Amino acid sequence: MPRFFTNEINENNITLTGSDANHVGRSLRMKIGEPLTVCCDGIDYNCKIADITSDTVYLELVEKHQCAAEPNIEVTLFQAVPKLDKLEYIIQKSVELGVSRIVPILTRRCISRPDDKDFAKKLPRLNKIAAEAAKQSGRGMIPEVMPMIGFRQAVAQMAELDRTVLLYEEKGGCSFSDVKLDGAKSVGLVIGSEGGFDKEEAEAIVSIGASQVWLGNRILRCETAPITALSILMFLTNNM
Repeated sequence: MPRFFTNEINENNITLTGSDANHVGRSLRMKIGEPLTVCCDGIDYNCKIADITSDTVYLELVEKHQCAAEPNIEVTLFQAVPKLDKLEYIIQKSVELGVSRIVPILTRRCISRPDDKDFAKKLPRLNKIAAEAAKQSGRGMIPEVMPMIGFRQAVAQMAELDRTVLLYEEKGGCSFSDVKLDGAKSVGLVIGSEGGFDKEEAEAIVSIGASQVWLGNRILRCETAPITALSILMFLTNNM
């Protein structure tokens, strides 16, 4: 069923306008009476088309319910900036797996080092990838790709969450299953770029209470690590 997102909704007057209306009428060629879903704040509004004009689609609400695809925890992915193609892939798959927010961070070992203005130009495309992945995977909200920030600012944000998990390739960390996730409503997942984190960065993250997790002897690529970690996290919190 086609899926659309909105930030506000009036249950007595649900409409689609602009590019969404154009997509319904011209691209999908939908007709009066056909079903579609409008998502707002994690709620699915299942509707049927009541009328279509050149610029507006009028909908009749059939039922509403909590989106089953939304996890019961908010996961923020703190991703050290990799090359652009890898970042696009990470965003797409992370959204499919249930991430709530993606925060690109610039660390010492990042090979790709865009400045703030250059990265800001890429944000619209990155958020479009997130939106398309949210539609494809049946999410109830569109996770936001945030502007790139520095390492210190990222650590300050991590400290505000209930739990933070650092994936670090050096031995000495705990198993993912040993991380205490009971009662956590917000979880940060911290992943390095192609060069990983240096020792000082890892120590700074652990110093704010983060759990250092070691995934085993095989060192994962920076685009594989977040997918693996998110899958494990969702499984451990019964969100698969």
